[in-house]
Amino acid sequence: MENTVLELQYALDTFYFLICGALVMWMAAGFAMLEAGLVRAKNTTEILTKNISLYAIACIMYFVSGYAIMYGGDFFLSSITGDGFTGEAEPATYAPSADFFFQVVFVATAMSIVSGAVAERMKLWAFLIFAVVMTGFIYPMEGSWTWGGNDVFGMYNLGDLGFSDFAGSGIVHMAGAGAALAGVLLLGARKGKYGPNGQINAIPGANLPLATLGTFILWLGWFGFNGGSVLATASVESANAVAVVFMNTNAAAAGGVVAALLTARALFGKADLTMALNGGLAGLVAITAEPSTPTALQAHLFGAMGGVLVVFAILGLDKLKIDDPVGAISVHGVVGLLGLLLVPFTNDGASFSGQLIGAATIFGWVFIASFVVWYVIKMVMGIRVSEEEEYEGVDLAECGMEAYPEFKK
Repeated sequence: MENTVLELQYALDTFYFLICGALVMWMAAGFAMLEAGLVRAKNTTEILTKNISLYAIACIMYFVSGYAIMYGGDFFLSSITGDGFTGEAEPATYAPSADFFFQVVFVATAMSIVSGAVAERMKLWAFLIFAVVMTGFIYPMEGSWTWGGNDVFGMYNLGDLGFSDFAGSGIVHMAGAGAALAGVLLLGARKGKYGPNGQINAIPGANLPLATLGTFILWLGWFGFNGGSVLATASVESANAVAVVFMNTNAAAAGGVVAALLTARALFGKADLTMALNGGLAGLVAITAEPSTPTALQAHLFGAMGGVLVVFAILGLDKLKIDDPVGAISVHGVVGLLGLLLVPFTNDGASFSGQLIGAATIFGWVFIASFVVWYVIKMVMGIRVSEEEEYEGVDLAECGMEAYPEFKK
């Protein structure tokens, strides 16, 4: 009887893990639609190409090297030798391959954050080469110091210092933003974004319905992102934890939308849809570091804090002439840090000093490593398209086709 119960728990937890992984994979579609909606029509095909390609590259590179670096389980080597994968800690509560699948969609999410920030002026192949290094090495290294439980270069363990990041406000989102920021600084702003006298020129996206659809897809996928991080559901305790995480994830997103909308109304006198969309995502990022311990009221408030912060972050980066077409650095980087700093308010196992050290370690490593990689790529092949190609649109220059060929630019 006991064995039957354990087998049933194993089956249910594995199935739940796989379903949550599938929801997170669906977030790739959300990023693709969000970014396709927020760039100009002449750059749509290229941004879509980047999104599907980076997802495939992330899956391959995490299989080849990423998972082994992060957790020590070598799927790639075991596939060659035929020994079978044995990297899952004992006693196993779900299938090891389910764990790999769940983790691989997370690394793809981190890389998706980068694509929007460098949109409309980066060479496609330069981006894809960076994706190989980011997903196969840079992300897995910082993941090994956090979720993998390894010491940072053999010096200190972030968990021992009081660092906690339930589902990845820092490990996934701030890491993606760090890589994006490094690329944007070397890449420069889009032509015409900033005037000679310091003025900031708006460059509207081509398809706000697509951007809105992408946000809703991300909102849905986030239930798998946060809910799957409970790692189990086949007991009363874990089922209750999953329910709380789902409830708080939804609450934070709602709080973020409303807070960003009200903030935009106060600042601009209008209901800014793009700020509302980023506000919802900011609320989701803010709660991701710890969705299991806040009350529902706290989750709404944390999400609202993210929604307000992201509006000012987007405006602040523009004043610094850091051109991010989709607001990815603000949403995932600035609000990712906020999410980490909110954890100690509801989780006694985390400390503010531990969260700050963890945030600095993650961001410092990813930013510096990414800057070096971007710089090398820039020196070898260049990372920016020509001024003429940028004017004509990277769809034609990089992909040889347009997303909306029937419309004239």
